[in-house]
Amino acid sequence: MRIRCIFLRRQQYKCFIFSLSLLVVCLLKLVHIKATVKNSFFIEPYGVTANVYRVQPPAYDINCSAIYQMDPVEVGKSLEIRRKDIVDLDDDNIVSLTSDCLGYIQSRGYANLPLSNEERQFPLAYSLVVHKHASMVERILRAVYMPHNIYCIHYDRKSAKSFISAMENFAKCLPNVFIASKLESVQYANITRLKADLNCLSDLLGSKVKWKYVINLCGQDFPLRSNYELVAELKKLQGANMLESSRPSELKKQRFKFQYMLKDVSFEYQKLPVRTTHTKAPPPHNIKIFIGSAYFVLSREFVSYVDGNPLVKDFLAWSADTYSPDEHFWATLVRVPAAPGAILQSQPDITDLMSRTRLVKWNYLEGSLYPPCTGKHLRSVCIYGAAELRWLLNYGHWFANKVDPKVDPVLIKCLEKKLLEKQRLMVKLASR
Repeated sequence: MRIRCIFLRRQQYKCFIFSLSLLVVCLLKLVHIKATVKNSFFIEPYGVTANVYRVQPPAYDINCSAIYQMDPVEVGKSLEIRRKDIVDLDDDNIVSLTSDCLGYIQSRGYANLPLSNEERQFPLAYSLVVHKHASMVERILRAVYMPHNIYCIHYDRKSAKSFISAMENFAKCLPNVFIASKLESVQYANITRLKADLNCLSDLLGSKVKWKYVINLCGQDFPLRSNYELVAELKKLQGANMLESSRPSELKKQRFKFQYMLKDVSFEYQKLPVRTTHTKAPPPHNIKIFIGSAYFVLSREFVSYVDGNPLVKDFLAWSADTYSPDEHFWATLVRVPAAPGAILQSQPDITDLMSRTRLVKWNYLEGSLYPPCTGKHLRSVCIYGAAELRWLLNYGHWFANKVDPKVDPVLIKCLEKKLLEKQRLMVKLASR
């Protein structure tokens, strides 16, 4: 009997110790969650980010007008936020958010966008070549979306399943958004990146929407003009195209004078084109090579000329084993005399600061051509910060690269807010 009592007391003691340990662990976890929430910033504008993680984060009342005016207090708030752990919705969250199409469309305001008659009569097309971060793709799509425009999404065949599901949900929920009929496994600086855009362009030409211009975007771009403003700017082109086109330096000529082969690498890109010792034959049809960037704003007539043209087909085949062919393909074709809206070959270079397609800030030109980056750099390119809001909106370009909510969520929030305000104002004035 005594032995049995001793055994029971030991068991009770063990239960007590276990319960006490469990209580301590729960308390520590609660303290950790509170500390994490306190030191986190949950990205808007979804209004559901915090709910997804079942927390109540501290509120930040950001005054975007004050940030535009470079108010030091408001800019300081954005810097404080950047020091926190920035929490965004992951791809699975976006899949869940877009699974209820009606709820998604209503929550993100797709159904009541301000739109003028001038815009309706001048529809635009977009080619979005993306591969990760569904939440950022959604922000870009929402920022450029209008119900009369048309949008092609090309996702990388290597993308995560949840990302692909999110892209397919966008196409399911929005009637003027579709997935490219042919998908590439995109490799960095390879012909596959160019083919991704070409696949979308071909599909867009076949759509029922008779768009006037097409614009290509990647996953770190963001508009700097409302749709109303952009249409007004594009009308001024009168059928011309907007993109970079410059004469190549001797260093840049190496990109297409030699053959390049894809080789496996052990870091971010997995495969990279590596130069071989084999020199290439001259370009077909005596084409004179110009260089630029992958970014373009092209007229429908120019895209129709490119689609199925024997010269273009031969030039594409010749470019297949060059380095980053998308950075010479469009810049060269826009100089072909027979191309609609062609730029004369004798015309001076059109640089990135002259072309309004993309505002990119390079670290080695900061201080001379533009003010220093207030965000951070990635491969010499600035990822913009909130303190650059005014500069971005006033410089004159139509889109910016690069933006990243994990670097500065306030900038994206303020760009969204400012563009929507401008759209509403322009439509209101046009209706008078």
